[in-house]
Amino acid sequence: MTVYLINAFIYLCAAVITVPLAKRLGLGSVLGYLIAGVVIGPVTGLVGSETVTLQHFAEFGVVMMLFLVGLELEPRMLWSMRNRLLGLGGLQVGLTSAIFAGAALLFGLQWQIAVAIGLLLSLSSTAIVLQTFSERGLSGTPGGRSAFSVLLFQDIAVIPMLALIPLLALPELAAQQGDSQGDGHQEMILVSGLDGWLRALVVLGAIGLVVGAGHFLSRPLFRFVAQAGLREAFTAASLALVIGVAALMTLVGLSPALGTFLAGVVLANSEFRHELEANIEPFKGLLLGLFFITVGAGIDFGVLTSSPGTIIGLTLGVMLVKALVLLGLALLFKVRRSDGWLFTLSLAQAGEFGFVLLSFSLQNHVLPPDLAPVLALVVGLSMFLTPLLFIAYEKLVIPRYVGSDEEREADHIEEQHPIIIAGVGRFGQIINRLLTASNIPTVVLDQDVGQVQNMRATGFTTYYGDVTRPELLHTAGIEQASLLVVAIDEPEAAVILVEEVRREYPHLTIMARAFDRTHCYRLKHAGADYVVIETYHSALAMAAQALRSNGMHPFRVDQLRAAFDETEARGHQDMYAVWQEESEGERSGKSYHDRYRQLHEVMTDIMQSHRDDKHDRSERGWTPPPKGYTDDYEKG
Repeated sequence: MTVYLINAFIYLCAAVITVPLAKRLGLGSVLGYLIAGVVIGPVTGLVGSETVTLQHFAEFGVVMMLFLVGLELEPRMLWSMRNRLLGLGGLQVGLTSAIFAGAALLFGLQWQIAVAIGLLLSLSSTAIVLQTFSERGLSGTPGGRSAFSVLLFQDIAVIPMLALIPLLALPELAAQQGDSQGDGHQEMILVSGLDGWLRALVVLGAIGLVVGAGHFLSRPLFRFVAQAGLREAFTAASLALVIGVAALMTLVGLSPALGTFLAGVVLANSEFRHELEANIEPFKGLLLGLFFITVGAGIDFGVLTSSPGTIIGLTLGVMLVKALVLLGLALLFKVRRSDGWLFTLSLAQAGEFGFVLLSFSLQNHVLPPDLAPVLALVVGLSMFLTPLLFIAYEKLVIPRYVGSDEEREADHIEEQHPIIIAGVGRFGQIINRLLTASNIPTVVLDQDVGQVQNMRATGFTTYYGDVTRPELLHTAGIEQASLLVVAIDEPEAAVILVEEVRREYPHLTIMARAFDRTHCYRLKHAGADYVVIETYHSALAMAAQALRSNGMHPFRVDQLRAAFDETEARGHQDMYAVWQEESEGERSGKSYHDRYRQLHEVMTDIMQSHRDDKHDRSERGWTPPPKGYTDDYEKG
């Protein structure tokens, strides 16, 4: 027991120290976990042989991640992805497998071994890529969506790969190795002794059971658990669902990750979807982190030091070949510019399912034992280098395309919320921060690629697109939204947007940012319900500070500031009424300027006479200043 506690303490301390440092250095959490594993494993030897066993347990983080991914995908959305799913994903797996298998044949390996190598190296890391996409806000980009399509196809393709590998068994390897050679990771498969047609029926029955139970039984079950009012009971039910589906898929020889993904898709329309996400997410994050640590700790540097040139050359060769295939597919499917590079660089590594196929191939006597450590090291090192590719994308690719993506396709908006913010510059981002900090979800849109990338880098989900295009607003869910905040930088475009939205969606509340008084009037005339001039409140705050700095009592400053704000609001309404009555040419003429001077004169009279009679009945009229009111000002 003590040994387990000490090992757990070592793993947790390594993660707590290295991951925040990696994040602060801009390396990302995944690379932090990998570095932690290398430090406590090959470098210091604090952990040892238990890493392999622990990795099988940590792989459940990948299973949970795919369940959460499935929850975000309605079957209708999955059907809409079929072209890229089959086209991009199928071509990537097929071409990459063929190239690596051909290369293995050139090295003199038997064709069965070559096919197994091609299959396991064709897969990419779903865990690393989706985790990094989520952290950097890249999931909604065209490149991110294309990468997700490939990853999804790869996860599905693991099923036929697992079915194919036993057919590649080499009799000579079976004679040399005992059945005890395996690690027991896939030893409980109930259908292994059945005939082919009967096994197929059992597999189809298991899939049908998952779909049917998810559709008909899950809602009554979760409703029953929710009525108990115990959060821990709902958490237990959520974990039981994921573990049960994974166990069922394993028993019939299928990928548990695919089974839970299917269960997530079935439950995507469930009213309990968000509660399931909230309960599973902490476990997923912890287990994924543990998985990455075990990958780093499991790297056999003995093999690397014995032939460093060969290992590094093979690793870079694998990543280069995959990158070239992906780049060609990006051009073929018109994933352009920075999105094409994101698609290419994000999938250039081998993946965690490569370890699963490698272990399964050893158990079924397809790969020789002396080749397995080399392949495992190539897979692990390629995963280790992946975060560096994301850094290269941010530091080298994005600056090259910022400001030159005029023809870039709008991002696919994956969520719909009651509040839509159009424009996330210096004004819009303050609104978004306050709303999200208050736990009010928003859909944020902006046409500035650089600003979108900056917001994503700081953790705020932001979508690229021209907000004046009706189809983008439709995708953002404007029909169901209750509020639109217009904070775009182009004054004319803002007026046009307000006019069109007010005409098409009269139920919607529209708030808009104005650049000056005239722009404010135009926005109100176009149909905005609330308009604020961007410099008004900041200028008013500065003017109040100027009065305080000039020696005026802070309480008197607040009185004058409130009086100015109240008078300005009344005068603003009067000026807007005059602006509406006058013709286009007279709105900025002498008549308008005369009325503006009259407003200022009225303002001056009110400010100078304010509270002189000592009988003001407005707010705080008879309330003395609070105790210690001036302390902050005197300190300043």
